[in-house]
Amino acid sequence: MSDDEREEKELDLSSSEVVTKYKTAAEIANKALKLVISECKPKAKIVDICEKGDSFIREQTSNVYKNVKKKIERGVAFPTCISVNNTICHFSPLASDETVLEEGDILKIDLACHVDGFIAAVAHTHVLQEGPVTVRAADVLAAANTAAEVALRLVRPGKKNKDVTDAIQKVAAAYDCKIVEGVLSHQLKQFVIDGNKVVLSISNPDTRVDDFEFEENEVYAIDIVTSTGEGKPKLLDEKQTTIYKRAVDKSYHLKMKASRFIFSEISQKFPIMPFSARALEEKRARLGLVECMNHELLQPYPVLHEKQGDFVAHTKFTVLLMPNGSDRITSHPLQELQPTKTIDDPEIKAWLALGTKTKKKGGGKKKKGKKEDKADESAETVPQDSNNGATPKE
Repeated sequence: MSDDEREEKELDLSSSEVVTKYKTAAEIANKALKLVISECKPKAKIVDICEKGDSFIREQTSNVYKNVKKKIERGVAFPTCISVNNTICHFSPLASDETVLEEGDILKIDLACHVDGFIAAVAHTHVLQEGPVTVRAADVLAAANTAAEVALRLVRPGKKNKDVTDAIQKVAAAYDCKIVEGVLSHQLKQFVIDGNKVVLSISNPDTRVDDFEFEENEVYAIDIVTSTGEGKPKLLDEKQTTIYKRAVDKSYHLKMKASRFIFSEISQKFPIMPFSARALEEKRARLGLVECMNHELLQPYPVLHEKQGDFVAHTKFTVLLMPNGSDRITSHPLQELQPTKTIDDPEIKAWLALGTKTKKKGGGKKKKGKKEDKADESAETVPQDSNNGATPKE
């Protein structure tokens, strides 16, 4: 075996070290999400909460793999975003932004962490209120959660990406909701947050991706956004965009000094992963980012919106396709939901009844008393109460 082949093999989940790095990143991402939710209170500034999320990830990742011979990269893989109400995604404002949260807001929280380029991404929807979530807000959350539960059971070796696309649309329709167009679920690889294997959220003649079968030892970030509206996201203001990723395959000799300075800073600090313009000097960044964007040196993550008054929910989880089944490594418990709809469709019920673990051949006895076994059991009982789409409390 050549060095290249050995290196390629080591980047796979067949390496226990790679699995450990994914799970380490996931543990930090889950804790960061929990922290962000705890900071979400009426009148709290969104930018302050986003910064706390990112700071927590930086601090926690700096404490892992400190004493290794070869220095490894680790930190934020996607900046903390809090998108409120009909805002769909990618709202992570600059330091000068004064936007605050209000009682009753529906918050889509999105973030990701990496250890040595192995990425754990998570998104969760939280309603800023006491007591159960009811009526259409509950419907849209239950639609996203149930679609995620179905996706978890269909993202497995032998199934195709199209199977997942068709299933999550059917689940959303059962709650009289729409899957939001243009949201893509990607395969994750080392230092690659948007791999070439893609699962569409919705079948659309304008967006085509290659059909494929899921394979053992792959990793995916499954990304689902539901809406009580039309599910057609709109860009209202380009100036709201603050998250970018360097387009490593593009080059251009920038003319403006401010642009060269900013692009040099980006190349040093954020050579591969998405970043927030908040991490750059604000005045200089405003000038420099424009020229970088005009020449496609950066890929933007625009802030998108549904119509005012529409409810939007977002869930994202990272799943490892292990030899013993699908292992969802990022998640957070849902609030209590009291939706107006129930799942009666037999096909959806059959999907939800599927296990996520592969039964071992040879009838070997399962060891008792492991925390992981208990976690697996609880994960598999989540969707059985499909009337409310709620997750058991931790």
